[in-house]
Amino acid sequence: MMISPEGYYEEYLKGKSKEQILSTIRGLKNEIGCLKNTMENPHYGQEPCIRPSEDTRIYWTREYLDRAKLAYAEAGGTYTMSKSEEKAAEFDSNITFISKITFSIGGFFGGYRGYVVELSDELRAYTKLLDDEEPLFLLDEDDEPFIISTFASALADLHIGEWRRSYSTKRFGYMVCDGTQWDLEIEFNNGHKPVKYNGDNSYPYNFDKLTMLFGIENTEEDVDE
Repeated sequence: MMISPEGYYEEYLKGKSKEQILSTIRGLKNEIGCLKNTMENPHYGQEPCIRPSEDTRIYWTREYLDRAKLAYAEAGGTYTMSKSEEKAAEFDSNITFISKITFSIGGFFGGYRGYVVELSDELRAYTKLLDDEEPLFLLDEDDEPFIISTFASALADLHIGEWRRSYSTKRFGYMVCDGTQWDLEIEFNNGHKPVKYNGDNSYPYNFDKLTMLFGIENTEEDVDE
């Protein structure tokens, strides 16, 4: 059972010094990193699921981290972001300027499929296969087309700015031949340089939420068709 951010404040932050709160902030950041590593391990999901899940714990630990940073400021501290936090914040500040997202996934034997999301002048986000002319509008949970602001909000929830630029099983001491490779390129309309990510049989901890945002329910089935 996870407690609320205010409950966390009352139990772990209230009355603490700046130094103690800063130590808590470091611990929360380390916990998020460890949870991500657990979910990105090739063997993740083979063991029985523990409740609350890692994904749920990441969500709430982010909430606690935000509350801890606020408590640090209230105690008179000035928080300095790390380089990785600066990179994530810089990406988030440009989300509303995203104009195009190109995503491809597949393998040598099954072939590749490419998808494009374009944010049109009509303030609608749509996806299409790379070779297709006709767009398919992305839908929200109420079966209504995404408007740009809604899509940007959903994209922000993925925290893509925190992702590694490249994912590989070598990070965990594994070598996998062939398998599945993927590429993601995000373009902007404000002069910001395109941002690229890729992976070789390895994925960010919330990769499945990215494919769902594209309207892709099962990338492996799509590739094999």
